[in-house]
Amino acid sequence: MGAFPVYRWRHAPDGLATRRQLRALGLRPGGQDVAAQVERPRRRRGPLVAYLYSIEQAKPVRPMTPAKWAALAKANAARRLCPKCGRDAGYVIPPSLGMCTPCAFPDEQRAA
Repeated sequence: MGAFPVYRWRHAPDGLATRRQLRALGLRPGGQDVAAQVERPRRRRGPLVAYLYSIEQAKPVRPMTPAKWAALAKANAARRLCPKCGRDAGYVIPPSLGMCTPCAFPDEQRAA
């Protein structure tokens, strides 16, 4: 057991929230330490663990700036660009293939 309280699943007190719950409220932990931990038991493996943060100490989410929006658009565009043929695939290229579908499976495209 750690230095903070551990609660069973669905038994955490009010005023504490996970990162996702904070985000849904438009908040972020804001550098605060973990206030508690929730454990959800599983049958054959160790329990699932979620860290809880105080809602009162949470800070508002920082707004996206125009530069951040531009960087995000550029990164998403790079995920769609095929490194082999250089074309925009029209979808995010799967990392398992590393290239667009026509480049990965050229024989199947000719048969169709």
